[in-house]
Amino acid sequence: MQRPEHTGIGLSAQDVAIAYGRNPIVSGLDLAIPTGCFTALIGPNGSGKSTILRALGGLTAPNTGTILLDGHSIARLPTKEMARRVGLLAQGPAAPEGLTVTDLVRQGRYPHRPLFGRWSEQDAAACEEALALTDMAGLRDRPLDSLSGGQRQRAWIAMTLAQQTAILLLDEPTTFLDLAHQIEVMELITQLVATRGKTIVAVLHDLNQAARHADHMVLLKAGRIEASGTSAEVMTSANIQQVFAVASTIILDPLTGTPLCLPLPRRPPQS
Repeated sequence: MQRPEHTGIGLSAQDVAIAYGRNPIVSGLDLAIPTGCFTALIGPNGSGKSTILRALGGLTAPNTGTILLDGHSIARLPTKEMARRVGLLAQGPAAPEGLTVTDLVRQGRYPHRPLFGRWSEQDAAACEEALALTDMAGLRDRPLDSLSGGQRQRAWIAMTLAQQTAILLLDEPTTFLDLAHQIEVMELITQLVATRGKTIVAVLHDLNQAARHADHMVLLKAGRIEASGTSAEVMTSANIQQVFAVASTIILDPLTGTPLCLPLPRRPPQS
């Protein structure tokens, strides 16, 4: 399927450094997110993936450097304006008990509504589209706490889609999901990029999952970029050894032709 042309919206980081107290997390980060593509941020725990995602979404302010949207610093954008342009779904979001899918998705319209504005036809249409895209329309009246893990994650993504932003940032959207639900979420992400021209950035732990689905990969270690580019450029034995200290062999996925990382045992098998 041919993807739509890029929208021209660009998200980037220039010489960004972020520290929590005296602990540096990210340093000297220069990162350009390709528009109309799915970018996966990968790396070991503590490499700064989630911190970078939060900075791109305006939730964490850099100590130095600048996050840019269309060439302008996001620090100068009002909160609602930022939320109309960039949607962020944090890891493990929580909702009040008894909240239904419809209630949750409607919250995604907050950035578009005046303080005392009435619910509009545009708001309703945006929510219906989000429910349809995530295949959640049939579950609209169900409480979130009655859904499976994959269904709940799709409901949260539907809320983010109701914001109608061109850019979506997802922090570990498949963590704690079983394999079938992981596949659901990853296929939804690729569908949104392919059919809607969304720019999506996701933090992922599964290297092979990232290589199979992402158009662009960014490999991080200790808050710095070790490699970026296509899966073939990033998923090399040398890069895996450098970042994860794991010996591996790389083969081609027989279904997709993308790189498949096979870690080698640290100790040779006993004869």
